[in-house]
Amino acid sequence: MRTLENKTAVVTGGSRGIGHAIALAMAQEGANVAILYAGNREAAEKTEQEIAQIGGKVRAYQCDVSSFEETETVTKQILEEFGQVDILVNNAGIVRDGFLLSMKEEAFDDVINTNLKGAFHMIRHLYSHMMRKRSGRIINISSIVGLTGNAAQANYAAAKAGMIGLTKSTAKELAGRGVTCNAIAPGYIQSDMTDAMPEKAKEAIASQIPMKRTGLPQDVANLAVFLAGPGASYITGEVIRVDGGLAM
Repeated sequence: MRTLENKTAVVTGGSRGIGHAIALAMAQEGANVAILYAGNREAAEKTEQEIAQIGGKVRAYQCDVSSFEETETVTKQILEEFGQVDILVNNAGIVRDGFLLSMKEEAFDDVINTNLKGAFHMIRHLYSHMMRKRSGRIINISSIVGLTGNAAQANYAAAKAGMIGLTKSTAKELAGRGVTCNAIAPGYIQSDMTDAMPEKAKEAIASQIPMKRTGLPQDVANLAVFLAGPGASYITGEVIRVDGGLAM
């Protein structure tokens, strides 16, 4: 039997990159999947088709996770259409990089509102549901920069560090109800953005990583599937790096 059979997973930012890989991996393990996406309908439809071919129930919902009202509406829709939510993956995120000296307030607020408040909104709206079920898995996609910081990414690092605090607090609140909450902190993961980089730049990044390669979205998805499954039932409040040893 597949490890996530008859489970329903909600993946924010699930149409591309790490979120796309997680959505597919969970579907392959038998989960029904609700995907939240910000605006790229084409990518969302492609992901829907890929999951449908695997055989699971799937639907994509357009939602701005930075909005309390939109996330409340979409979680109600998901519960009505899927009947339950067993797994929540908070992956949606944006970047507005820049040095603090020139960073505009809007750039800071946008990143905090999407990356950190978005996770809070989704947890908030599914909290009672999981508590009543006395089961659930919450997985927050943080980043190693939330642990180490990074020049020109104060807003992103602050949001990802905040997700770690949110993870631990959520884990403590829900542990007695059979709900776990853990964070994954990816390092340099291959993406559309990194694929467009010059080869020398990619080689420079890889040289900093003890394993001498950048990660793949599937590397993160593999861990997310484990944390969502029965084998991780006694793991909560943890922050697990997927970074090839970069932040050792």
